[in-house]
Amino acid sequence: MDIFLLIIAFLFMLIGIIGCIVPGLPGTPIAYAGMWIAQATERVDFTWQTLLIWGIVTIVVSVLDYVIPAWGTKRYGGTRWGVWGSTIGVFIGLFFGAAGVILGPLVGAIIGELMSGQEFSKALKAGWGSFVGIFFGTIIKLICCGMMTVALIQAL
Repeated sequence: MDIFLLIIAFLFMLIGIIGCIVPGLPGTPIAYAGMWIAQATERVDFTWQTLLIWGIVTIVVSVLDYVIPAWGTKRYGGTRWGVWGSTIGVFIGLFFGAAGVILGPLVGAIIGELMSGQEFSKALKAGWGSFVGIFFGTIIKLICCGMMTVALIQAL
């Protein structure tokens, strides 16, 4: 039974890593679930502190995934309108697959900036900031899932 559970745990880790890139799959929580599945075996014995810390990291990374595009918009000169547009674009983009997740915040930030009366070039710059935010969010998720996978391998 341990071998079966470990295979499932590693599948969860793999799906978690894929979920960092593919929209609709919450990559970090899936990888974290893989840690709990591995914990159910006799071969893996994470401390409760390890599982707690990874749980907190999972929550923080999941929240940041929605916040970072808005932060990127602001960092690249976006106004409140652009930040709101980017945030709304994240949620609307979820309904349109991978392209929607990438383009939703970008287009939302641009539309928000244009609605506030900004020039197109400034709106485009704010939209680019949103895109940069999405890129960094993806990198953070991949690092987190990769580190969870390494922790599982080390625990064997």
